[in-house]
Amino acid sequence: QVQLVESGGGLVQPGGSLRLSCSAFGNIFGVHSMAWYRQSPGSQRELVAGVRSDGPTDYAESVKGRFSISRGGDETTVFLHMSDLRPEDSAVYYCNAHIETKYNDDMEFWGQGTLVTVSS
Repeated sequence: QVQLVESGGGLVQPGGSLRLSCSAFGNIFGVHSMAWYRQSPGSQRELVAGVRSDGPTDYAESVKGRFSISRGGDETTVFLHMSDLRPEDSAVYYCNAHIETKYNDDMEFWGQGTLVTVSS
């Protein structure tokens, strides 16, 4: 019905930068919000950054000032710009979206995840 496709993960040295991308495809009537979560081994999945359709953004305290979330030219794409990366930022990053479909006003979808490794 709806698929989220992520890209941009990889290996980066401490202090480096990466940009993650996520695009939503399928039977989309509207996008309420998009967000990035992350999960490292032995930890719970946590919100990194999110953006709502009307513009407000939210960030985890640990990434404020270093990460920035933005939307693409259309409402179905979101980016996560990560700078000053630290080893503790290493995790699988998941795209999340709340989307209006033909049959449901608000459905939650997840991407498959993209691995970010920060190491020298």
